[in-house]
Amino acid sequence: MTVPRQRSAPVRPTPSASSPRTSSQRVLGRDWRLAAVFIAPTLLLVAGLILVPIVSSVFTSATERHGAETVFVGLDNYLALIDDAVFHKGVLNSFVFTAYAEIFKVILGLIAAMMLHHMRRGRTVVAGVILLPWVMPTVVTAFTWRSLFDPIFGSVNVLLTDSGIGPALAAIGLVDEWPAEWLSDPALAMPAVILVNVWKGIPFFTVTFLAGLKAIDSGLHEAAVVDGASPWQRFVHITLPGLRNIMIVTVLLSSIWTFNNFDLIWLMTQGGPGDATAPYVMVAYSKAIQQLQLGAGAAVTLVMLPIIGVLVVILVRMMRRGDLPGTGDTGRGRLTPAQRRALPWVVVVGSVLVLVWASPHIVWKAALVLGVFVVLSVAVGRVVSVLAARGNRTAARWVSGTGTGIALVGLLGFVLAPLYWMTVTAFKSDDQIVARTDDLWPTPWSTEQFTNLFTGRAFGTWYVNTVLVSVASTVIALVCAALAGYALARLKFRGSDSFTVTILLTYVMPGALLFIPLYQMMSGIGLNDSLWSLVLAYPTFTLPFATWLLVGYFKSIPADLEEAALVDGCTRFGAFIRIVLPLAKPGLLAVALFTLTNAWNEFLFAFVFITKDDYKTLPVGMQSMIFGDVVPQGQLAAASLLISIPVAVMYGFGQRFLTEGLTAGAVKG
Repeated sequence: MTVPRQRSAPVRPTPSASSPRTSSQRVLGRDWRLAAVFIAPTLLLVAGLILVPIVSSVFTSATERHGAETVFVGLDNYLALIDDAVFHKGVLNSFVFTAYAEIFKVILGLIAAMMLHHMRRGRTVVAGVILLPWVMPTVVTAFTWRSLFDPIFGSVNVLLTDSGIGPALAAIGLVDEWPAEWLSDPALAMPAVILVNVWKGIPFFTVTFLAGLKAIDSGLHEAAVVDGASPWQRFVHITLPGLRNIMIVTVLLSSIWTFNNFDLIWLMTQGGPGDATAPYVMVAYSKAIQQLQLGAGAAVTLVMLPIIGVLVVILVRMMRRGDLPGTGDTGRGRLTPAQRRALPWVVVVGSVLVLVWASPHIVWKAALVLGVFVVLSVAVGRVVSVLAARGNRTAARWVSGTGTGIALVGLLGFVLAPLYWMTVTAFKSDDQIVARTDDLWPTPWSTEQFTNLFTGRAFGTWYVNTVLVSVASTVIALVCAALAGYALARLKFRGSDSFTVTILLTYVMPGALLFIPLYQMMSGIGLNDSLWSLVLAYPTFTLPFATWLLVGYFKSIPADLEEAALVDGCTRFGAFIRIVLPLAKPGLLAVALFTLTNAWNEFLFAFVFITKDDYKTLPVGMQSMIFGDVVPQGQLAAASLLISIPVAVMYGFGQRFLTEGLTAGAVKG
């Protein structure tokens, strides 16, 4: 009997071995042609909307407007800043605002993350609630807190007076007099806007630190417990070192955003009273847009570039560490282990000394408030540690649970109180708001504010404009970022590392450096007072982030899946469409969510580029509803509720994809 011989399946060559490399491939990389096609849209947008405008801003800063003519003045605009007291005050305000905000956000965010990390039930729900201030539009945040701080119609003074806390604050000197004039007192205006920035920023720190806590190997804590380490020792020697890198990246990124903040301060105080809260960005806006001296305004933004540049370089090095071959130990050999451990403390001590000099009237108050939180947290931890060491684990768990519960209630109250105030104010009648009746519960509930909002106003037009601009800019960012992110993650071509660094640099580049040259550009091509100006400008802050996030996410997808498709005869582009994009759905949805909400909330560019009511977006339109001292509290609350609902719904449905996309993208990338 003859056994038939089986034929072996034909062996198909792998894509890399299918043909010898050409000379251009040896020089430019194996996939340079496809990479050029994938990267071209992002490269054009980044170069045309970020790099070229910054270079243009340098030339603008050397000019000055004399009547209808613009003349070259060299370094005169920079030299004038040496004796410019308004500029000096703006820089000092930016530093004070950033330093205090970051200190509070780090400590309170870490405490909140530790509480959530040890929760056994309801962690997802609580984390979702805590995330609300971060996803709320800045214009909603500003007007809600502005309403709360109002000495006549707000509830902060009423609640603090009724509880006895307000007079106690005055008794110990935290406020000079009671009732307090929160936004009109030069001594209280800066602490008030810092408080609001902390309220909005704590969720970002909490979620980021919580992701870092989850990444710490639980076996380290278990081994430390076996060795007899106390909770405080485990926190100092395991938790903090495990969070070091993510903490540095988070603080640097938040510092860049906070230092260049414009919209929150403008909407709350417009830099007042006097110039007590005006940051350097507002000084640049005043010179360039209000005084029509573009050169002087550009000089203000560019003179701060070295400070921002140092933060950006450190941030880029931290974000790229371990991401590319040979970068894992970059710079480590220059510092000894002891120096690396001491460096953060040197920075902290130096910053505190500068704060003591720059804001002696605030520093002791901030230290007192912060000390209360730290002392209470340490005291509870110490009691739990002592009880556990004595073998009384039931009492230790009871003390820990009680302390955590009280702290959690306080945190949720701090987070939700402004949102509750916004909601109930939206359903009050004008008579209830003026008469101050039933502050915390409308009686009866009324839709008067919503009716007035759509009567005789362009609110509906603003809403449509915001939807159109947000969707269009999101589509542009998503398509370009998906192509460029895949090329940087998968394709082999010369210059990929440099382009990745460029993306990171543009990602953290503040809008304060761009609004003046982009304003010039849009004016030059006739797009001012047009929605197209916003559609073109918004990718400057959405596209770099989207690309960076997707680079990390595409790298988390196993390359074997694509290689199998290529072996089966699929083209590289076909593998990208059929294999990679479906697997990258969480990352794509996370990017779409971020870019859409950032475009939905954007204020600075829309405020500078648009002046006609017919083209305003919601944040700028709501700001224009205020006429001098006449503030329509009820209509602003109703508008805030309507602008917030879409964002809250999107984050509610996309929270799972957001977490998965950030974990695989931002953390791994």
